[in-house]
Formats: sequence, structure tokens, C-alpha cells
Amino acid sequence: MIRTSIVLSTHQARFNAVAFKGDFENNVRTIAALGYDGVELAIRDPKLVDPDALLAVLEAHGLTVPAIGTGQAWGEEGLSFTDPDPAVRAAAVERVCEHVPFAARTGAAIIIGLLRGIVRLGVEQEQAYAWMVEALRRCTDAAARGGARLALEPINRYETTLINSVPECLALIAEVGSDCLGVLADTFHMNIEDVSIAGSLRQAGPHLFHVHLADSNRWYPGAGHIDFRAVLRTLDEMGYPGYVSIEAVPMPDAETCARESIATLRPLLDAIE
Repeated sequence: MIRTSIVLSTHQARFNAVAFKGDFENNVRTIAALGYDGVELAIRDPKLVDPDALLAVLEAHGLTVPAIGTGQAWGEEGLSFTDPDPAVRAAAVERVCEHVPFAARTGAAIIIGLLRGIVRLGVEQEQAYAWMVEALRRCTDAAARGGARLALEPINRYETTLINSVPECLALIAEVGSDCLGVLADTFHMNIEDVSIAGSLRQAGPHLFHVHLADSNRWYPGAGHIDFRAVLRTLDEMGYPGYVSIEAVPMPDAETCARESIATLRPLLDAIE
């Protein structure tokens, strides 16, 4: 059965594709009332949160944690696997490793989005790629020891030149060589980069660890032209056992985004269950 979640930041954040941020407990209450099964927690730094307190709130409202977003470490602090400064690269790896205990405790996948970095001015693409592979091997080693998984998100070419499509991500996973590394497929990015959203999902197969849903304009599902009936049917036919998580811009506002998303998804999911 495919379950639903939505991104929830544990703190205020600049990243705009996070529907809920700020008042954690009130946001959790709203998300649960709308009928979601879980929340994808965006956590900049695990040292800034009390995992027991977070889980107490979530459990009180019957919500699970399918994934942990790390993008704020990039957006707020500039950490990445491909920074020319080796100290910054090391800090990015360390930050991912610090998420492992909570990820293992909750069964959440640790998301690697733009934390993987971009190709900086004066750095060759091949060098940036090599730094990324090295960092991912260190992170997957830590994940394997700690009982956690990493999900790498292909991101469109306008944000990075490092891993834009699901086929590229699968090639990278093979190169890294760890069963702890899988794909996070995001329909917004796939609509730009992948020849076929359904085809790429099928190609990912058992390597598909998590799915982000946003429409072609990055608004909530139903606000653009992506065929979410086909997306969900493909996941169902694959036997995908995970969550589909709303990562969309909070337009016109966070609650409307969440409400319209679930209003679009619930009938489609009911039709295939």
C-alpha cells in the first residue's frame, strides 16, 4: 500500500519547497487532520533537535517519519560534497553521518539532494563528480554500520549538473557500490529531465527508496500537467512499498497546498488499493 507524507521542517527555513515550517506541534496536528500517514522531516542539524520530543508529538498524532531531508545544510550553511574546501566537504559528510542514529530509529531514508553540491567555478566536472562519489562511499559506510539508508535525488540541470536523471542516479549507485544507497524520484525534476516518468520509475525498481510529488510548476499535485494517476498506478504495479511525499512550494499557502495535494491523491490511491 502506498502511503502519503508531506515535508515538514523542524525549524524555520529559507528553502521554498517546504510547505510547513515553524510551529512544529501545530503543523503536525494540521497534517494529521488532513489525513496524511507521515511527515518527511527537514532537519538542518540533528544536534538542534530532541528526537524523543519530536517522536512523542508525531506518535501522539499517528504519524511516521519516512525520510529525513538534509537540504538545509546546503541552503543555510553551504555544506556540500563538492566544495573546493576539503573542510567543508568533510563537514558535509559528517552532517549526513550524524543523521544515521535517528534514521535507523525511525526507518527513515536520509535524503541527499543539493547537499551533493554543484560544480563550483574553477572546478572540473570530473573532479566534482569524484568528490561526490568519495563522500557517498563514506556516508554509505556509516549508514551500513548504523542500519540506515541514503536516498539520492536526481535534480534538474538548472540547479546542478551532478546527477540530473534517474538513469544517471542508477549509474552512480552502481559506481558507489552500496546497497544502502537508493533513488529518490521527484516528479518535478523528472518532468524536466527524464524521458518518461513511468519508465524511469520502473527502471529504478528495487533501488527506489522514496518519491517526491510536485506538479510541473512545483505547486501541489493537480495544479500543473503531470499525470499523477499514471505515476501512482506505476508505483502500485511495481509493488513500491514506500511513501509518496509532497515537496511542493507552499502556494497559495501551506495549508492549501497540503489540502489540495491530499484531495488529488486520495481518490487516485483509493482507486488502486
